Amino acid sequence: MDNGDSSTIGRRTVIGGAAATALAAAGFQAVPAYAGTPGRPAKTVRLSVMGTTDLHGNVFNWDYFKNAEYDDTAHNDIGLAKVSTLVKAVRERIAAERRTPAPLMLDAGDTIQGTPLAYYFAKIQPITGGHVHPMAAAMNAIGYDAAALGNHEFNYGLDILRKFQQQLKFPLLGANAQDWSTGLPVFPPYVLKRVHVPGERPITVGILGLTNPGIAIWDKANVENKIKFGGIVELAKLWVPRVRAAGADVVIVAAHSGMDLSSSYGDALPVPENASVLMAETVPGIDAVLVGHAHLEIPERLVTNKVTGQQVVLTEPLKWGMRLSLIDLDLQKERGCWKVVGRHSQVLNANTVEADPHVVSLLQADHDKVVGYVNAKIGTCTEAMSAATAPWEDTAALDFVNFIQADAVSKALAGTPQAALPVLAIAAPFNRAAAIPAGDVSVRDVAGLYIFDNTLLAVTMTGAQITDYLEFSASYFKQVSGPGPFQADQVTNAVTPTAPNGTPDYNYDIMGGLTKPLAYQIDIAKPAGSRISDLTYGGAPVTADQQFVVAVNNYRQSGGGNFPHVKTAPVVYNRQVEIRQLMIDYVTATGEVNPSTFHTTDWSLTSGGAPIVVTA
Repeated sequence: MDNGDSSTIGRRTVIGGAAATALAAAGFQAVPAYAGTPGRPAKTVRLSVMGTTDLHGNVFNWDYFKNAEYDDTAHNDIGLAKVSTLVKAVRERIAAERRTPAPLMLDAGDTIQGTPLAYYFAKIQPITGGHVHPMAAAMNAIGYDAAALGNHEFNYGLDILRKFQQQLKFPLLGANAQDWSTGLPVFPPYVLKRVHVPGERPITVGILGLTNPGIAIWDKANVENKIKFGGIVELAKLWVPRVRAAGADVVIVAAHSGMDLSSSYGDALPVPENASVLMAETVPGIDAVLVGHAHLEIPERLVTNKVTGQQVVLTEPLKWGMRLSLIDLDLQKERGCWKVVGRHSQVLNANTVEADPHVVSLLQADHDKVVGYVNAKIGTCTEAMSAATAPWEDTAALDFVNFIQADAVSKALAGTPQAALPVLAIAAPFNRAAAIPAGDVSVRDVAGLYIFDNTLLAVTMTGAQITDYLEFSASYFKQVSGPGPFQADQVTNAVTPTAPNGTPDYNYDIMGGLTKPLAYQIDIAKPAGSRISDLTYGGAPVTADQQFVVAVNNYRQSGGGNFPHVKTAPVVYNRQVEIRQLMIDYVTATGEVNPSTFHTTDWSLTSGGAPIVVTA
């Protein structure tokens, strides 16, 4: 690409103009090449590899649920259209460097789920009907060289995934996605890319893709008896030597598995969920890892392989196209073969650049269609529901959230050992401004009740643990006496402009039952820790050893808010389905929201056992 912004000084071309400006604004830092040893200066070639991960259906910098540009408090713009601008700037810069090979472009998974744009072309106008998935169109236009499977690739079933794979102009890799019977990979395990180096033999780059073994749990309904998933480390040990034997000078792993060793599913699987660092430390022959899954921004992490003593560079570029990882590998010829002698990585900030007009124009029609969809009627509501008073009184709005969660879990548990247990659910007043109107209801109306991208899990808890949980939640309230009336800020410890260190509304949970009501009172005349009284299920007192299944969100189950017991409770459901999407799906399928079918007043605030009055 030549836009007339480069100038030549001697034998070296120096990039200038728009590309240099874009990279500087994005935080690019030039790193000196490997210098060699004293007295033996190095003749090195730098191979650059760009990477994204966890794009989750984001092409445009657009929040479909707010019907406005995405702009969070950290000003992290999103989307592949902005990534494309950075990619072009990197390619232009490298094209101006003498003897520098063209860079590669990779992704580490979770591509086709996460926004209404992705949902629309999976469920409303499925790509199996022939339409090219907008993520495939955008990634093809950008010119990716390979991508790893993410766990969310399996959310919409194998037909959608296979069609997406067919639409890509680059391989979708998954060495540990294996045939249920034979154990053979059902997606390409790796690809070899031969990168031209002026005046030298090409560098052969092996790109190995690994996905998350948790798919076996999270998308059991879609993969059971079809695909099984081996461990990240175990399959890397099998395939990295094969990639080397196939002729790779360099091995890069795109792994949809977080850096640090952990598992949200406990010991439900014999292999860990997040194992990228462990893989780099224990599997010889890896030069770099593009990490995904954890939604973290990690510009560079260097670890030493315990077998070879060689360093491995790992990087994770946050999520949604907010960042672009840039890996630089310096190579030298040793006995006629290329060898990595230096490694470095950084991330570039997509917030600093404008969207690529080519990607925007390519997918504008798809975007406009989805904007129309999220603002169109998907059902009706028999009476208005508001979350304005949800922090201090039982509302139909939060009962709706709990009903959707508990209903999904209950149906999924059919035929399991937990099928006979009563199902409860927790919900928090995320958005006091949320309301579903009486009459016509749109996707955006429903989504307003659940403003976070949380997924649904379920755990088992005892009656004693539920009491502890509710007591902890009730610390959200101040200790007051008398019937009131009180202003809301007189009874809650909620975050306000005058109380910035208070408890966020999202850390106050209410709990409800599915087929029978869970009822309780919160006596805020008593000190925190001794406020829950009259806890009953279906009208009978809850006993300490009584067993329940409790539907929770992934934030809470992972320890968010530090609620007791839930983090260590046995997980019995985790399909990685977004709660917000479950709500939208319910309204779309039934065509109606009728509060009388799920709303009962099950909990209340009291003072000395007497009801209190709270005004907004």
